[in-house]
Amino acid sequence: MQALMARYFPSAVALVLVGATGLTGWSSSVQAQGSLFTAAPVEQSRFILVGAPIGKGERSQLNIYEQRSSKRACFAVDGSLPAVVDPLLARFDFTGICNRYIDGNGYSLRIGGDDLGTHYRLSVVRTDGDMHLLAIPTRDTSSPALIVARAGGAGVSSSDFLKLNFEPGWQLMRRQYGQRTLGHLYVFSETWPGSSDEDVTAEEVVVEEVVEEVTAEEEVDVEEVVVEEETVEEITPETSTVESLDR
Repeated sequence: MQALMARYFPSAVALVLVGATGLTGWSSSVQAQGSLFTAAPVEQSRFILVGAPIGKGERSQLNIYEQRSSKRACFAVDGSLPAVVDPLLARFDFTGICNRYIDGNGYSLRIGGDDLGTHYRLSVVRTDGDMHLLAIPTRDTSSPALIVARAGGAGVSSSDFLKLNFEPGWQLMRRQYGQRTLGHLYVFSETWPGSSDEDVTAEEVVVEEVVEEVTAEEEVDVEEVVVEEETVEEITPETSTVESLDR
């Protein structure tokens, strides 16, 4: 087992079992966290989830690209399972054309009425033959991780940007406060995965537990920007890392 863990990740790792057996009674183990926010629908076709390599590609992180205008393409997709994404928005000033969400300040997990950003973090994990987007518990580490999306393959090289495809029941929503739509995105499911799904398959996923977590700001040059949607500072003290370049 030690050899297996060393093969995948040189740093500390944990073995997480995700599946029907691990889901029994699972939702009740997480304290319901009622939210001051609600979730508003978005046009799914305007967004793409991407497993974006960090540095030399030893690790990846979740990026979400949004096509706001048809003026110019924000990304291109080639192939299928896995599909390789060309982040075109990195090559031009995408003011008013694209949004790019690059870390947990720009997106978080929500299930039904529960805002779970402080209970789960969204992490991209490379396995031997695929890439998964996992929601990993940060408080109750005895709870299983959720497989939220997957690439359907590992790609040709570690430098590939890979499209992540949602598992059934998952979608994007936008955070809303009253009638005010905010810039923050939710990775959203109406119900706890597996609560009524008889076809959930148990599988083992090696998950990297980073001792000193590298933030997106350390890997990507991020400029502080004001998102188009009005934010509520007294409710969301964190600065949303959303690159829209509307300045």
